[in-house]
Amino acid sequence: MESHVTFPPSFVFGSSTSAYQIEGAWQEDGKGESIWDRFCHTRGKIRFGHMGNVACDHYHRWKDDILLMKSLGLNAYRFSVSWPRILPTGEGEANQKGLDFYDRLVDGLLEAGINPFVTLFHWDLPQALQYKIGGFSNRECVKYFTEFAIKVAKKLGDRVNHWITINEPWIYAVFGALIGVHAPGKRNPWAAFRTIHNLLLAHATAMEAIKSINNKCLVGISLNLTSIRRMTDSQKDRDATYIADLFFNGIQLDPLLKGQYPNLLWNKLRLFRPRVQPGDMKLISSHLDFLGVNCYTSARAYHKWYVPFFHAWMTGSRIPDTEFMKDGIQYTSMGWEVYPKCIYNVLMRIKKDYGNPSVYITENGAAFDDIVDNGAIHDIKRIDFLRKHVDMVYKAIQENANVKGYFVWSLLDNFEWAVGFSKRFGIVYVDYNTQNRIIKDSGFWYRDLIQNQKI
Repeated sequence: MESHVTFPPSFVFGSSTSAYQIEGAWQEDGKGESIWDRFCHTRGKIRFGHMGNVACDHYHRWKDDILLMKSLGLNAYRFSVSWPRILPTGEGEANQKGLDFYDRLVDGLLEAGINPFVTLFHWDLPQALQYKIGGFSNRECVKYFTEFAIKVAKKLGDRVNHWITINEPWIYAVFGALIGVHAPGKRNPWAAFRTIHNLLLAHATAMEAIKSINNKCLVGISLNLTSIRRMTDSQKDRDATYIADLFFNGIQLDPLLKGQYPNLLWNKLRLFRPRVQPGDMKLISSHLDFLGVNCYTSARAYHKWYVPFFHAWMTGSRIPDTEFMKDGIQYTSMGWEVYPKCIYNVLMRIKKDYGNPSVYITENGAAFDDIVDNGAIHDIKRIDFLRKHVDMVYKAIQENANVKGYFVWSLLDNFEWAVGFSKRFGIVYVDYNTQNRIIKDSGFWYRDLIQNQKI
């Protein structure tokens, strides 16, 4: 689709990463063990036995990676701080070498003219806290997280103006505590829903703490959101789609932006729902400076009579060996349908139903099978994916959605959680044997988009 859309001069174009997925140096300079270190070192948990011990070696190669970002013309870079690198046991005195790493990284970004967006929790909980209190399934973890946030904000808050407290509370809770395919690998519905609530509380208390250190900072949270389509027009599938949307989207958006959990969902979860204490919902729905939206694909919902409580199911992605085309629909190598209108639907839903808050697309991208061809990667499908999604973001802006920026996932190919290094999302290729980086054609396309502020 050829278009000539021009973004406003203030619009931010960046790229995102997370600590465990790129840093490596898992035992260096006083860093403690995270739940992802433990999970990866447990036989059978990660595809092909991969682990993030080295990952992209960003801990040692951050200067070169900043040069890459600068060559791409990034306005901003979203990265996360490793909690166990700062607090090896999750509490107590800060590890100065850990703080110094992020201090140098922020200074390097600013010197390169790149605005740092700092995420405080991108899933790498200190293993010590998981062992001691059960991690975020225990309300006490909110206190530990807030103390961590204070230490990081005191170190970086004079230079970092944009903070993201929590990344994807739903994924962390459901994948990590309900179905067990992510760290810490639990399967306990009571723990899962407590975890979601406690993560939202942790966001709110950390936001207050950061603001108390520098009230000029902008603080938000990043949510995984999608548009859910019904499989058929039957009333049962309509009902299934409605409850699936509440479970996936409403359980996060409603507490943050309406101060309550969705009533129908809350009634269906009555056996599993967490204890909500007086004042919790008012705290959780404290003013957000912005909402981070992570959006990759759409889902389809349909009625399943034997699913307890919900009687609904969503089409899940399989993990194929390669991307594929089926019935005229392109799928990524993660098995996710390429459906650009999803991101438009999500943005318009936020505008219509949730008061049109400021939004940054904090993650959007695709994994495809990249082939190195004479030192180049001609990733045409990724370029097509990005072009169509950015075009949909622009369409939402034209219809008055309050979108401030777009961050492609990811800057680098990296450790992709349960599937290890088998899937590549980066606009920069990483040879994991040599750590050599190669800018893909999609990276050059993104560079041109940023330079021209238009497609």
